[in-house]
Amino acid sequence: MINAAVAGLGWWGQKIVADLTDSEHLRVVLGVDPSDTARDRMSGLRTVETFEEAVADDSVDAVVLCTPHGRHAEQIVAAAEAGKHVFCEKPLTATGAEARAAIAAVEKAGVQLGIGHERRFEPAVQRLRAMCGDGELGTPLVFEGNFSQDKFLALPPDNWRLSATAAPVGPLSATGIHLVDLAIAVFGRPVEVWARLGTLATGFANGDTLTVTLGFEGGRTALITAVLTTPFAGRVTVLGSQGWMEIRDRNHPENPRGWDVTTVFRGGEPATEFSPPHPSVRANLEAFARAAEGGDPYPVSYEEMLANADTFEAVTRSARTGKIERLP
Repeated sequence: MINAAVAGLGWWGQKIVADLTDSEHLRVVLGVDPSDTARDRMSGLRTVETFEEAVADDSVDAVVLCTPHGRHAEQIVAAAEAGKHVFCEKPLTATGAEARAAIAAVEKAGVQLGIGHERRFEPAVQRLRAMCGDGELGTPLVFEGNFSQDKFLALPPDNWRLSATAAPVGPLSATGIHLVDLAIAVFGRPVEVWARLGTLATGFANGDTLTVTLGFEGGRTALITAVLTTPFAGRVTVLGSQGWMEIRDRNHPENPRGWDVTTVFRGGEPATEFSPPHPSVRANLEAFARAAEGGDPYPVSYEEMLANADTFEAVTRSARTGKIERLP
């Protein structure tokens, strides 16, 4: 059993604490938040005000970061240097250089790093990746994804998630980065990106509408959409030379209600089946805990985390310049 501190007790931090209530692998023993109101909400959980208190606590084996991503790199390094395993909500960092420093710190300390890309743990996505890997769809050609929501319309204007400095491409860090991760899981590391960011229907300082094209070696492409002012929409499709598969979410991953999965192969008719709800957020955290305990390796490699951070940085540049940006 890994004893964990959850840093950041906002919307998502509260969900993680609730999801781990009866976990056999990861137990939340401490909550961390500078806000008295946030700490008071966590009835029955011991809380502290500062991150430094958490990493100095001998009862804590790991920290779960649900903090603004501008702080992730320094917090991962601090936790690793204190001998704590680290699970970090997405995005890992805002730049590739920060990600490299963070990963170097956990490798030097011999601790485990996990990342909040729970979509990899959805059974339908795992099936899609297996079909791409074993050639069942033929050669995977194009990845298409849309992950949009309107939850941020309820946030106050001064919330960090709407800040042009703390979260400069809002739809990317909110939802789009999950699709970037899935595209990397299917196609590998991108080589170039082109992004377009607009503020079309809100006053969000960091945009409400994002479209991204990722280019991969050999001509493969991912097309990604993330909108923060439309009702929830979630879809992932891979088009292959022999067939395609589409996964449609019935609800936001905060409260999964399952997925409608359509598959078609050349010469056949589309077949749609229901994939029932699955606690993918908890599954991700428990995979991290098992790896930290010396069990099965964590299924998101550090190379993939670095590719994601480099892509995040390149998309941010492209959204600003309007140009195609190369990855290092």
